[in-house]
Amino acid sequence: MANVYAVIMAGGAGTRFWPASRNHRPKQLLNLGGNPNESLLAATVRRLSPLITADRVYVATGAHLVDATARAVPNVPRTQILAEPVPRNTAPCIGWAAATIARRDPEALIAVLPSDHFIDDEPGFRDTLSRALDGARQGHISTIGIVPTRPETGYGYIEVGGELTKGLSSVARFVEKPNRERAEGYVAGKKHLWNAGMFFFRAAAIRQAIDAHLPELGAGLARLDAAAKDGNEARLLTEVFPGLPSISIDHGVMEKASDLAVAHGDFGWNDVGSWESAWELAAKDAEGNALPEGAIAIDAHRNLVRDLTSSTGGKKAYALVGVDDLVIVETDDAVLVIPRERAQDVRTVVEALRTRGETGLL
Repeated sequence: MANVYAVIMAGGAGTRFWPASRNHRPKQLLNLGGNPNESLLAATVRRLSPLITADRVYVATGAHLVDATARAVPNVPRTQILAEPVPRNTAPCIGWAAATIARRDPEALIAVLPSDHFIDDEPGFRDTLSRALDGARQGHISTIGIVPTRPETGYGYIEVGGELTKGLSSVARFVEKPNRERAEGYVAGKKHLWNAGMFFFRAAAIRQAIDAHLPELGAGLARLDAAAKDGNEARLLTEVFPGLPSISIDHGVMEKASDLAVAHGDFGWNDVGSWESAWELAAKDAEGNALPEGAIAIDAHRNLVRDLTSSTGGKKAYALVGVDDLVIVETDDAVLVIPRERAQDVRTVVEALRTRGETGLL
């Protein structure tokens, strides 16, 4: 796999993890997965290492997050942390990263992965990733689809076409987030997979697809390529990047491209989308509580408590009595208390703080 590279997208804000997630320390830099001492981004780089070593990993993030990202993944060369001047969604992010890698290796095969997911079965994940890369070698733009375990309405789906090779199928179409009834039909029909936002392609193939379906983006990338030859890319980037179309790779390319392939994945995937996900992944006591060491729980069930205060070093005493299914998160300057079933609504707190102009809490 000497010509295989990874692009890890690490520019998200992670507003559903407030108050832990902030503008300068977003979700991917938090320890929300199975290992309390490892950030989601660091875990993403590590689990790739048997196939793609850190010297062939590129991390795309916001300019304001470069230093924090470099600290989180010190084994990734700092020159391979790509600083986007402004957020412009995933199509410009992926296009620029692929163009950067293509200058280094025109024959590059590229895996694009989110930075903020949890994978339970890492060997199984790498096997699936290898199948997706095989599809890309054969000329397909490939993706990984997760075998659904429930009728989830919060994910997009991939409708599977005919089998290409074992574990690799053609893509019939991408499907938007469904309602409950339709999601139940997808699970029962066994012809749909969750769209996990992972993509695999030859550098030349994605550039051709971008030129065909997003010509404005293609033109911007051509300007950056020309500037890179003259050593002026950094200067031109601040001019060109903000003007690129803000569109996802799914809508801009994948839904329009032909000859797509999907590798079927079943490796304990979790998109770590809210504090509910953090509770699911955390170690729990016999009553389903995920609590700091030494906490007292009396007639309390299925609660999540996270002490992220620096003053106590995470050693504050917590006592829960007669409460169920709560999320309680404390930082130095904020406390969140919310029912677990409403964990997605944390973003409304962020919106309220922004409306009030309380930027110090964002």
